[in-house]
Amino acid sequence: MKALMNKIIESKAGYSTLALRIPIGIIFIAHGAQKLFGWFGGYGLEGTGGWMESIGLTPGYLMALLAGSGEFFGGLFILLGLLTRPAAVVLSITMVVAIFSVHFTNGLFMSNNGYEFGLALLAASVSLAVSGAGKLSVDNLLSRKLA
Repeated sequence: MKALMNKIIESKAGYSTLALRIPIGIIFIAHGAQKLFGWFGGYGLEGTGGWMESIGLTPGYLMALLAGSGEFFGGLFILLGLLTRPAAVVLSITMVVAIFSVHFTNGLFMSNNGYEFGLALLAASVSLAVSGAGKLSVDNLLSRKLA
């Protein structure tokens, strides 16, 4: 179990991942807070759930809870560099669902509610899933303790 955990959290990446983790973590936390709590102009679980239901993601409330929790807690974990790879995988899946269920038919550009922003978040999430958290992270501290 110890070896598996170390494989998940160990990262050979340097300090550069911090430059990716901070903005991506903040963005995901904010988007999750919109869905979960209605913060930052969001609609909360009821409103987001109703909208998700209307586009075919059912049951809407559960889908809003899953997406909001994945974004909020996944973003928090990415920001801290805690269980970065699993959090990034969850966020990658969330972005694939968002791109294809909401944005893809609108084309690339954000001005048309397209998928360019979701694609950028997907790319960042995949990058962190591959690289891990890097040197300045809770994962790095835990990895050194497990070694």
